[in-house]
Amino acid sequence: MEDRDDDRDGEPTEEDRIALAELILKLRTNGIRDRRVLSAIEGIPRRLFLGSRHQALAYADQAMPIECGQTISQPTIVAMMTEALDVSPEHRVLEVGTGSGYQAAVLARLAKEVYTVERYRSLMEGAKDRFRVLKLDNVHTRIGDGFEGWPEAAPFHRIIVTAAAEKIPETLVEQLVSDHGVIVIPIGQQGNVQDLIKAVKVGTRLEQQTICAVRFVPMVHGIAERL
Repeated sequence: MEDRDDDRDGEPTEEDRIALAELILKLRTNGIRDRRVLSAIEGIPRRLFLGSRHQALAYADQAMPIECGQTISQPTIVAMMTEALDVSPEHRVLEVGTGSGYQAAVLARLAKEVYTVERYRSLMEGAKDRFRVLKLDNVHTRIGDGFEGWPEAAPFHRIIVTAAAEKIPETLVEQLVSDHGVIVIPIGQQGNVQDLIKAVKVGTRLEQQTICAVRFVPMVHGIAERL
């Protein structure tokens, strides 16, 4: 199990500030243009979401391991997925796969409400601690099967999935608003390069486009029996 960072204050160090400025510049270079997305990433201390062994690389543009064999996505992918969602301040967003909570924290700076589902209880408890530290009171959490979404809170304006499925789950599509609801999700098999897909719901149909090639952990049915 990945060690957790004992420093929970979330206050950036001078090194953090320098590394974060360099990261924001790199995101701009990589094509991220939405100022709200860049501002949200700039306002979330990524090191708070990592164990002590990875603190020095908190603002490196790379994925990092977390507990339960999962990962925290590299900042470029977080920014790309967030930008593709096109979140407005009045939107309600569903996230499938809370993980460390980093993506949900970024979304919380952009949306009215964020609903996030995680199958690992220990990951969710850690994420909830971080949401409390950052005073993100518009994030709602649930332990559950991501394939089921959060039907009681539906419909959602936006859905983001941070694990790869072989196809877009119909249950999630049903929980999108019918008037230009958006889902962003990696599609493909485990161990292979996957396609990051943005799908826009128009009535009963989906209009899909491929954003880029990615590698994500697989989306798994059910709630984890342990951890």
